[in-house]
Amino acid sequence: MAAYFCHDALARASSYAAAVEDSGGIPDVEVVVIGAGQAGLAVSHELSDAGVEHVVLERDRVASSWRRRWDSFTLVTPNWMIRLPGGAYHGDDPDGFLDRGQVVDHLADYAAHARAPILEGVAVTGLEPAPGSRLRLTTSLGAVTVGSVVVCTGSFARAVRPLAEALPASIQQLDAVDYRNPDDVAPGTVVVVGSGQTGCQLAEELQLAGRDVVLACGRAPWIPRRLAGRDTLSWLADVGFLDAPLASLPTPAARLVSNPQATGRGGGHDLHYRTLQAMGVRLAGRLATVDETRLGFADDLAASVAFGDARWADLCALMKAKLPERGLHVPDLPVPPAFHASPLEPVPVREVSAVLFTSGYRPGYVDWVRAPVFDDLGFPVTTDAATAVPGLYFCGAHFQRTRGSGILYGVGQDATGIAEAVALGRLR
Repeated sequence: MAAYFCHDALARASSYAAAVEDSGGIPDVEVVVIGAGQAGLAVSHELSDAGVEHVVLERDRVASSWRRRWDSFTLVTPNWMIRLPGGAYHGDDPDGFLDRGQVVDHLADYAAHARAPILEGVAVTGLEPAPGSRLRLTTSLGAVTVGSVVVCTGSFARAVRPLAEALPASIQQLDAVDYRNPDDVAPGTVVVVGSGQTGCQLAEELQLAGRDVVLACGRAPWIPRRLAGRDTLSWLADVGFLDAPLASLPTPAARLVSNPQATGRGGGHDLHYRTLQAMGVRLAGRLATVDETRLGFADDLAASVAFGDARWADLCALMKAKLPERGLHVPDLPVPPAFHASPLEPVPVREVSAVLFTSGYRPGYVDWVRAPVFDDLGFPVTTDAATAVPGLYFCGAHFQRTRGSGILYGVGQDATGIAEAVALGRLR
């Protein structure tokens, strides 16, 4: 994989390592970016281009969340969808899917070429408004008061673990972030709880490794990997699906629906309930009951499959309506075959070696950001990049502005707008 970057303002970006070594604290700057993932790096790039001096505080390392993905991880979005400002993908496999190490390398190279002013190993544990329209940060290097903060830590910090507290001690419990490969999972039947992209990919990997896998399914959309030889996400990008604003959702809670089931592993292929059932994964409804003898599942698998099929029908209708308007032909759109769902009998505890939770994450901002800027689900409420607290901004939150805000496809566009808002705020 080859990556090429251009940056017209390298001289304006500076390293703060020497200043930290001299002072033992955070350098004297007015703008702080928290987090050095794709959102924080994109915001930093745009702030540097705007001539705004700033520092990026990262509690671990650049791209730390990507470094924690499982060994066989690949992007589900094709490489051409990496559209960071000054750091778009320019390699020789635009329709391929970067693996974990390649994503980390891409972001690390992006930071290096932009000479992003990053302080690694600095944790931010508190953020709150201070007198004079200032913001006070509590960090592992001490407290600091600044004029503007852009929070780029991601909106999924709290793992959802249904009925975890009721599981017997004999059963190993793993969150998706703790999983690396099948060897991490105790021998025996594995119950994977959650059937979004991660749950399907790990269920497939465990099944291919010869494990007995039960997938406790929820409501999740799906897409075929390709249509007419072209990635389905390319067709959806053509019709503006990824650019749909938050206001297009029927309810705020709809932003918690998982991304469409698919995989980029092995060059990308279909991966959803039907493909998993065909390869021998035992599909069940939601994990509903746990006691000392058995794990029980709801009789809602058919409803969950029907939900995913309905969302695919919605996407088909969107493509049929929008592609001709844009002078594009409509590819053959597959109709899913009938799905045969039988309720899964409760699984005896004695057979279950492990439960792997992939049932999603929720925002954790309220644990450390003490400001009235969040909705009932814990997501930041932003208007034109700003919050109700002067100087406080967020970037990279799921569906913050559009469906693409939280991924490599759309976060760069958000970062540009946020950097412009910060620069204007500093001028005022």
